[in-house]
Amino acid sequence: MTFNPATRRSFVAGTAVALTAPLLVACGGGVAEVRKEKTFRVSKSEAQWRKKLTKAEFNVLREAGTERAYSSPLNKENRKGTFVCAGCGNEVYSSAHKYDSGTGWPSFWKPIGKGAVGTSTDYKIGYPRTEVHCADCGGHLGHIFGDGPQPTGKRHCINGVAMDFVPA
Repeated sequence: MTFNPATRRSFVAGTAVALTAPLLVACGGGVAEVRKEKTFRVSKSEAQWRKKLTKAEFNVLREAGTERAYSSPLNKENRKGTFVCAGCGNEVYSSAHKYDSGTGWPSFWKPIGKGAVGTSTDYKIGYPRTEVHCADCGGHLGHIFGDGPQPTGKRHCINGVAMDFVPA
């Protein structure tokens, strides 16, 4: 049997969806699943979050979106201070742990404290990644990768729109 290119593309795309859909369903989809399974100290309805947050903040914090690389003014924020969750004000990262990873997103080698952030496994793009979210409201902040500087070797790659900066 011979496939024409359009049919072949449809077949390949359909097969990829069919093979990965059970994995995504079985493993959960990230921040939405975390919020459903856990009760957070700060809890609001979707309507309340939409009223409080800008469209961009809502997309990242509540829908696990990703802002465009190099679009956040927090990339160049070098003053001493604290980065807080844009959704609830929870202190999540210190400027003392920020570094330029060259990725286009604010990056940190560790959170401000043990209870500041939480993690979950995100299968949104078909393979597991460590998602990082605000421990107080469950808002999606970004992801953690194992290519950061010492002493942790971790890179917390965080959407700038998910945070506000409070100077020291």
